[in-house]
Amino acid sequence: MSTLVVSATKAEAVHVPSGLQVIITGVGKVAAASAVSRALAADASIDHVVNIGSCGALRDGLRGIFEVGKVLNHDFSADAIRALGYEVEDELELGGSDIVCATGDLFVTDTVVRAELAERAHVVDMEAYAVAWAAREAGVSARIVKHVSDNADETALDWASVVDASARDLADWLRTNVL
Repeated sequence: MSTLVVSATKAEAVHVPSGLQVIITGVGKVAAASAVSRALAADASIDHVVNIGSCGALRDGLRGIFEVGKVLNHDFSADAIRALGYEVEDELELGGSDIVCATGDLFVTDTVVRAELAERAHVVDMEAYAVAWAAREAGVSARIVKHVSDNADETALDWASVVDASARDLADWLRTNVL
């Protein structure tokens, strides 16, 4: 059996240790869910997915690497859809941590949005929920490991200048926890 390392961008995965299978999904939930689903359908030996990547801190003082225990689909109108009588899942429990990651197709740079999301989550990204969902649907376990690259505010626009540091720390985490 094998582990699949999933990253949205090449920049976040550039230092992944050799010997690990890696896919680059592209940015956003649809791209991530599609790429992970295709990879899992094509290779039945994969029994574990590890999503690595950068994230924005929704709460002051968060730095470094976090393993996520719960993911939220934050830009999905779950309450409105439930009011229409449909059941939807906008949260997935992964376990192993109290850290909550809000996932959405919105690149958070607004302090008002940040404050609203901080009421429900610690960090924000654009793929974790989708990766966890696709893995679960395929019957494969998933771990979500994120490195804080910014504060999910106007500093997020400096992402390109800090992503290499995130990639190096994530590669170190993989060496210690996966290899």
